[in-house]
Amino acid sequence: MGVSAAERVASAEASTPAITQQRIERPIFITGLPRSGTTFLHRLMMADRGNRAPLVWQTIYPYPPATGVDRRVARVTKQLQAFERLAPQFRGLHPLFATSPQECSEITAHVFRSLRFDTTYEIPSYREWLDAAGHVPAYEFHKRFLQHLQFQGLTAGTAAGRWVLKCPDHVFALQAVRTVYPDARLVFVHRDPVSVLLSVAKLTEVVRAPFTGYLDPLEIGRQESARWLEGARKMIRAEATLQLAEPICHVHHLDLISDPLATVEGVYRHFGLSLPLDAGARMSRMVGRQPNGGYARHDYHFQDHGLDATAERAKFRDYMVHFGIQPEGAPRPDVATAVPASQTTEPMATRTASD
Repeated sequence: MGVSAAERVASAEASTPAITQQRIERPIFITGLPRSGTTFLHRLMMADRGNRAPLVWQTIYPYPPATGVDRRVARVTKQLQAFERLAPQFRGLHPLFATSPQECSEITAHVFRSLRFDTTYEIPSYREWLDAAGHVPAYEFHKRFLQHLQFQGLTAGTAAGRWVLKCPDHVFALQAVRTVYPDARLVFVHRDPVSVLLSVAKLTEVVRAPFTGYLDPLEIGRQESARWLEGARKMIRAEATLQLAEPICHVHHLDLISDPLATVEGVYRHFGLSLPLDAGARMSRMVGRQPNGGYARHDYHFQDHGLDATAERAKFRDYMVHFGIQPEGAPRPDVATAVPASQTTEPMATRTASD
């Protein structure tokens, strides 16, 4: 049996105590409702070479094999290709490569304390257990994991950089983030919840399908609505309850997709940072190369997951009012469509982010 990542982390700490002395200072945590543009914002910020994020291959294999050639990137590439054969729609819904910045839920999965499992499998008792047990142990491991990656980089001659981290599930663990990272900087990305729910219900269906013999799309719709209504309420309460070192930065999906560079510059200004000119140029080129962010065209039907636009908007009314969220263009009564850039007269950057 191979050594787990958590075991490898513990072993490295025992042999090299300096790892745990690494300072993770003022990390930026991007979170918010899923499918709101958190991934798009995260990847844009990676155009600034002063920023860094855990990459997909690093979150799975933080250390190379003890012997032989280091083929971690190639190995993860094959794993993603295998999953895409099981779930052919996944790449169009959430383009992901071995070298992409990865969500933090992959890190906390190493200690079995990740809401990734709640998305991939329908096991309500797991979510109940995790909520009761609390998220602090998960984020303590999360910090240790970053210390290992940072130490590896410094050993290889790479500057520490500013950690920019991302996961919608952070909204359920904001107090744990505050406890483990007292100087954390939070960015909330906001989007019309109706658009969010249509997209996230479909993504959850696609991700779960390979791992179950029975899938109930209507139940998925109910689960996602309830789950993210809870998340929205936690965001409303966050500013008053967390006592953060710096105010939360709020980003709106419609602003992000209409003017990505200006939005990123706004995030930097909020935290007293300056966006380097070369980073801004790279961001602009990134948007130009992939005006739709790599996402495929999708038709989302309300009835597929038992959702009703009017009812959902009423549930999320307090969230939309509190953060001044504008409803997105009303779709036909039975369908919401993500329109490709070639079929619209809007600026091409407005199709860059579904997630």
